[in-house]
Amino acid sequence: MIRARFASAHAANPDWHVALAEAFEALMHDLHGAIVHAIDIEYTLGLCYFTDHYAADAEELLAELQRRLPGVHWVGTVGVGVAASGAEHFDEPALVLMLAPLPRNSFRVFSGRQPLRMDSEGFHAHTALVHADGRTPDLQELLPELAARTASGYLFGGLSASRRRAVQIADAVFDGGGLSGAAFAEEITVISRVTQGCQPIGPRRRVSRAQDNLVVTLDGRPALACALEDLDLPQDMAAEPIARALSSTLVGLHRRADDDIVAPAAFGADMLVRNIVGMDPRARVLAIADELETGTWLAFCRRDPQAAMADLRRAAREIRDQLLDCEQLAAGAVYVSCSGRGGPHFGAPAAELLAIRDVLGNVPLAGFFAAGEIAHSRLYGYTGVLTVFAMARAPGQFPR
Repeated sequence: MIRARFASAHAANPDWHVALAEAFEALMHDLHGAIVHAIDIEYTLGLCYFTDHYAADAEELLAELQRRLPGVHWVGTVGVGVAASGAEHFDEPALVLMLAPLPRNSFRVFSGRQPLRMDSEGFHAHTALVHADGRTPDLQELLPELAARTASGYLFGGLSASRRRAVQIADAVFDGGGLSGAAFAEEITVISRVTQGCQPIGPRRRVSRAQDNLVVTLDGRPALACALEDLDLPQDMAAEPIARALSSTLVGLHRRADDDIVAPAAFGADMLVRNIVGMDPRARVLAIADELETGTWLAFCRRDPQAAMADLRRAAREIRDQLLDCEQLAAGAVYVSCSGRGGPHFGAPAAELLAIRDVLGNVPLAGFFAAGEIAHSRLYGYTGVLTVFAMARAPGQFPR
């Protein structure tokens, strides 16, 4: 059980030494506030996310963290931006740190060097925070395999995002593919939600014929004809303007053939958003960035900042309400958002993080802007994954 709040801090500076020193000073201040009413609290797990400006110095950065806080296990990765409570640093040199006071027997750090095993003596994984390299072969198959090694089957996290080195931290620095992170025992309660960033622009259609990543027919009709219909474009449009229209269009996929989800108002957490990567105007087929099965539901969609913000608030409210129902508090949070949602996407800096803080309060938070988001056992796109670690609320204690 978590007995005290997490502590977190962030800083930005062209020199990672300066940023780390500033963040560490703020972290110690927050740490003092977190344990002022607690006794016998040991902070054992650290999260470190940094932008790709620091990727070349990842080994030195981790070594300095380990020197300053010996005995703390560190996990993390690189993103094009990092997230903190009410703040983001997007496409600038920055980092965020968070410390968690977890019993040492309640979590395990894993990596390719030290895999997570179901038969680990004395430890049984229930959930896991996962960082992955998008270049990893068969990543879509590896995630379900990893999820199967946990009792709940629930993973949360994201893909490293870097224009330089796509590194991960798991008590060491890993470069060149694979998965890493921290698994948690059942006593560590996490509440997690997926928030979508797209809005459907037509009905959900059933894939009636598919081959690998090609959508041949939808509802028995040529896939391209259905796309033009949903985009309200003429069927005899020339190839070049069709390609332009499809370049800003995505598809939402739902792999379960449930008849009651044919035409909802918005996407739920089970929808997987993928890019349209090509078309054949003669064969009237579409190519998407995923393999398809016949019977999958598909809806054409577009990114919608207003709908995305409303859905993020919905996800945060659901977490807040579940905490209240269970008489628990948020000890700390991890937020992994798509790199396409950061910066100017919502029209104002740190819009997502301010919305989360507005609903959940000033909860210690660390996260990053990823090349893909992980939830359940799947890889998502254009989404946010908000995960809160819960702690028991003392009688008469209310959320901050």
